[in-house]
Amino acid sequence: MIVHQLPRRLVSLQGQYAGAASRFLAYALDLVVSTAVFTLAVAALSFVIETVTRHSITWTAGSGAATAVVFLAWQFFYFGYSWAASGKTFGMYILGIRVVRADGATAEPWRGILRALAFPLSFLLLGLGFIGILVQREHQALHDLIAGTAVIYAWDARAARLRFLAREAETGPAPGQRQARAR
Repeated sequence: MIVHQLPRRLVSLQGQYAGAASRFLAYALDLVVSTAVFTLAVAALSFVIETVTRHSITWTAGSGAATAVVFLAWQFFYFGYSWAASGKTFGMYILGIRVVRADGATAEPWRGILRALAFPLSFLLLGLGFIGILVQREHQALHDLIAGTAVIYAWDARAARLRFLAREAETGPAPGQRQARAR
């Protein structure tokens, strides 16, 4: 049986600074999730108001500015609360990354809120606030520098593999795995 050994740095990235691709994918996933939640909440609110008042509610161009302001407030809440409460959003959880203090310690809740408030600055400066993710060793964007935070990998592939092997030892290999190993 041939066992391929991966270098340790490829097996476990835990504690290392997260790269641009992981951070971008987490952000994109969070935008999809937060927009879907917002859309469902607006639809539910419209349904309740229409049921109670028997007047149809339509979100027209006139209400667009108000809806945009509420949507932006929701985004601040979604990101700020997530970073303050657990150091990660849903997308960051899925991709195995988290926000910590710049020294690697657990970030205080106020840092998560400050990070959410400073986040738009990275966009408002024509995206230049994100350059630090690409060029710095710590991969810190402008909002990370302002809040004193960094984003690291929090998922340990090696530990997950050991848990999988322990489960497999208890229950036996999954169907089809014996054939694959025999090859």
